[in-house]
Amino acid sequence: MAGTTWVYIMLGLYIIYCFYWGLKGYFTEKTSSGYSIAGRSIPFFAFLLAATAASFSGWTFIGHPGLIWRDGLSYAFASFYVLTIPITGTFFSKRTWLLGKRYGFVTPGDMYAYYFNSEPLRFLVVLTAVLYSIFYSAVQLMASAALFNVIAGVPVTFGAIFMAFIVWFYVCTGGLKASTWVGVIQFVLLVGGIVILGLFVVTSEQFGGWSGFSAAVHNLDAKLLEVPRVINTVDYLGGAPGESAWTAVMILTYMFALMGIQSSPAFTMWTFGIKSPKPLAWQQAFMSTFVVGFALFFFTAFQGMGGKVLQLAGHAAFQDITQATLVPTLMVEFLPPFMLGVVFMGAIAAIHSTAAPYIGTGGSILLRDVYWRYIRNQEASHAEQIWMNRVFATLLTILALTVGMTSKAALVILGALATAFGFVMYVLLVGVIWGFKFPRVGAVLGVLTGMIAVYLTYAVWPNPLSMHCAFWGTASGLTVAFICRGLGFKDDEETVKRQAEIRNFLDDIDAPSASGKQWRSIMKIATPVWYFFAIGPACILGNKAFSFAGFTPLWSWQIAWWILGIVMMWALCFKAEMATTNEVQIDRAEKETNIVIKEA
Repeated sequence: MAGTTWVYIMLGLYIIYCFYWGLKGYFTEKTSSGYSIAGRSIPFFAFLLAATAASFSGWTFIGHPGLIWRDGLSYAFASFYVLTIPITGTFFSKRTWLLGKRYGFVTPGDMYAYYFNSEPLRFLVVLTAVLYSIFYSAVQLMASAALFNVIAGVPVTFGAIFMAFIVWFYVCTGGLKASTWVGVIQFVLLVGGIVILGLFVVTSEQFGGWSGFSAAVHNLDAKLLEVPRVINTVDYLGGAPGESAWTAVMILTYMFALMGIQSSPAFTMWTFGIKSPKPLAWQQAFMSTFVVGFALFFFTAFQGMGGKVLQLAGHAAFQDITQATLVPTLMVEFLPPFMLGVVFMGAIAAIHSTAAPYIGTGGSILLRDVYWRYIRNQEASHAEQIWMNRVFATLLTILALTVGMTSKAALVILGALATAFGFVMYVLLVGVIWGFKFPRVGAVLGVLTGMIAVYLTYAVWPNPLSMHCAFWGTASGLTVAFICRGLGFKDDEETVKRQAEIRNFLDDIDAPSASGKQWRSIMKIATPVWYFFAIGPACILGNKAFSFAGFTPLWSWQIAWWILGIVMMWALCFKAEMATTNEVQIDRAEKETNIVIKEA
């Protein structure tokens, strides 16, 4: 059978699976919390796979190799988001879950508004969630449209609408639990698709095996194989004329943007939905860092660098490609018919794995924090809440499609704008989760300033000093928050009382063991050192550092620091006890409740 035939067969099977979970949720989820946060019952295995799939998505599958093709190995440092995405979860997720169980928080707005005793803060979190959902989902939907167009000749507009319909159906019918169980198969397809395509590229006869591929990559222009400089102080756009924009500090601050994925309101809400925090450490240290890392550091780089070699060699199919069409072109050129269907579904699964939970949680946040709380004064029935949740999810889907079809920005860059808004949530998380002290007015003004700074350094003055808008947003937000503290702003007695009670609870239930304390002292030094050398200013040393197994020096540097990063994440998650829990902690969280949020 032809490749397009297998594409439609695989797509049909995938749609059946998605619709099954959507309809199952439709007939079983009868409460608002059951629909929006899966009744706090997402099991270990489902979260382990689905959360990992949601963290990486379609821009990993399609946009990431495309920018390696366009910008070379200096952009391939973005593969380190297999560590910087889950490290946010390592810092915050376990304690977020503990707070959700104790206080009954359903949305991140509940948690932040309660801790800082501020309803304006709730609306800023809602705004962040909406912007994140729209921009990030737009990236996914347009990636699916580009893929469908190249692989099957389906017009981009129709492809985007059709793929959006699939996501919309199972999200709106089944809620978060349906998105999670669909995410399980999406993870398998995502990682499998990346590895399969990369393997077919690097072993193709056109390169003559690994030795031929390696030699061709070594012969590329130096600008494709090196980090251009540490920082650029002249050109606002990041790169000097003829240079890549990926300076060392741009790489570092771009990783900050991707740390915003697991600090985004949507991911915080997903954390509330898991049955137990036990999968957190395994998701962060193993599934993300090791499994997805293996796929990215090798197989996405094979795709991106292989495409560049073929383009420069004059291969006809690669002369007019863009960063959005590289992967679909590789699929058509290198995959046999059956594998084309499999990898196509891997790409679609990658795309949907993120669009679905962000559209779904965005709708739930609008429902809970705006409609239910202020329009219906917390009196709406479960059925009304579920149906209005579906209405909001529908609106977000339409807005994401509109943004995606009208924006001219590169897919990955548009996605990084979304995650930059998520990274601004660090302003609130360091206060709530770890007790950084600044007053309520500082929290509100800090988040507002951060969001404005993200926009200004993205659209008006792009990337000053070749540093990503995520850095400028969160740095500005934290600066304003602490200035408010320095100016002597004080919180009222009720706010101080709430915060003291939460601090006492967390410090007591999550106190590390003696061994954990020692490891935390070590990791306070080791983690910044890893950031400095792996993805910070010192990563420029990789240009000429060392080479092994046929990899260029910079590529070798990336692989070496990825391996060290796995060790770092293992130490943080398990030895320093940042992401692990014991039965006593879980039992206490179940029993020592102080519910402050009305669920129905």
